[in-house]
Amino acid sequence: MPTTSNTEERETSNVKRQSSKDLGPKTGGVCPICKGAGYLVKDAPPGHPDFGRLFPCQCKIEELEARRLADLRDLSQLGQLSRMTFQSFRPEGVGLNTQKRENLRRACERAKHFAQKSVGWLVLKGGYGCGKTHLAAAISNYCIADGQPVLFVVVPDLLDHLRATFAPTSEVTFDERFEEVRDAPLLILDDLGTQSSTPWAQEKLYQILNHRYNARLPTVITTNRELEEIDLRLRSRLVDPDLAEIVTILAPDFRRSGVGQDQSELSSLSLHGDKTFQTFDLRAHELPGEEHENLKRAFAIAKGYAENPADWLVFTGPYGCGKTHLAAAIANYRQDRGYSALFVVVPDLLDHLRATFSPQSLVSYDQRFEEVRNASLLILDDLGTQSATKWAQEKLFQLFNHRYNARLPTVITMQESVEEFEKTNPRLSSRILDFSRCTVFAIIAPSYRGGARPQKRSGRRRKA
Repeated sequence: MPTTSNTEERETSNVKRQSSKDLGPKTGGVCPICKGAGYLVKDAPPGHPDFGRLFPCQCKIEELEARRLADLRDLSQLGQLSRMTFQSFRPEGVGLNTQKRENLRRACERAKHFAQKSVGWLVLKGGYGCGKTHLAAAISNYCIADGQPVLFVVVPDLLDHLRATFAPTSEVTFDERFEEVRDAPLLILDDLGTQSSTPWAQEKLYQILNHRYNARLPTVITTNRELEEIDLRLRSRLVDPDLAEIVTILAPDFRRSGVGQDQSELSSLSLHGDKTFQTFDLRAHELPGEEHENLKRAFAIAKGYAENPADWLVFTGPYGCGKTHLAAAIANYRQDRGYSALFVVVPDLLDHLRATFSPQSLVSYDQRFEEVRNASLLILDDLGTQSATKWAQEKLFQLFNHRYNARLPTVITMQESVEEFEKTNPRLSSRILDFSRCTVFAIIAPSYRGGARPQKRSGRRRKA
């Protein structure tokens, strides 16, 4: 800012003295340059374009900038997210396996890089509680601390802000608010896909993203939706490799740490926390030789599979024979070593899938089905006890067929023998009967008797 003469400074101060309280700096002192007026007159000769014009003092510029940043903070509602910084983020996660820990660390590094050099678009994609909002807020807090203006807003709240401008009491017009969002130097949209899907909402979002896409304005977007579920017009902008980078975070909800952190809400493994290999009873004092040896063999197979899950393992046998205990032990063994395992009773699985069609469901059918279909280790308990409807049979076949072709580790327990199951479920059993990919073991031990010694028996084997 050019210096001014003492006369001009005094003149400016006299002109603005009455309003200096409003225009001056908010600090306790008075600016030594403008003497609290907030504005200066340049030392320009008559006829110069700047002659007689008022220019904001540096203190005024700083005040206006601070006020503008405060307005953006208020609109962004970052006050409650101020604690979400890169310093407070845990890139190692909680109880994650090596793959997911590395994935989370890379996501954190990518977010840091974007904060330091905000160019293009960054799309953070992942489930609830995986850390994507923390990273988005950390980008925002980093940039604001560095003096860069940022607008952070949750998408449903953004649409509410736009709707509110139509109220008679609104102090800002729709065009002003819309322009503020559309042209923000850095825009961070949290939770894309959770907003109302009305035509008006979709149109406003498209207008915002299309403008920023064409203008190449830095943008960060978080979503828990699969890209296929997002409106095609929006999705076409998000997947442009020349502008956008998509970072998928694999970590589960960190809020569930300590209670099966890497466990899906579908999984009922928490109900079987006591079912481990250490607690499995081989029933040496209860079973005759053949049944005892059979149970020992089942135990060894399950233990070996838990150490190196590959292809499919099927346990058949009567209720109480130990097959569910062994299946749960496999899942607990893997989870204790930092790997994920999805344990679900088959009828419950179908109920979960049906529940996604409810208007109150927070998760779509596609998300739920994809979670099961591509689980790194899936344990299906009590196959054959589910509803025999055509829909149920079709869903199970789609699930079986995908995991069979992808050779994804899968453990199945069932009461029926494979031969009995084949009569009523030929399509499903065709995958189980491929012994090049599936190990089937029939447990012949009867239901557990609580450790009591049985009456003397004949040498004949009890029917399974």
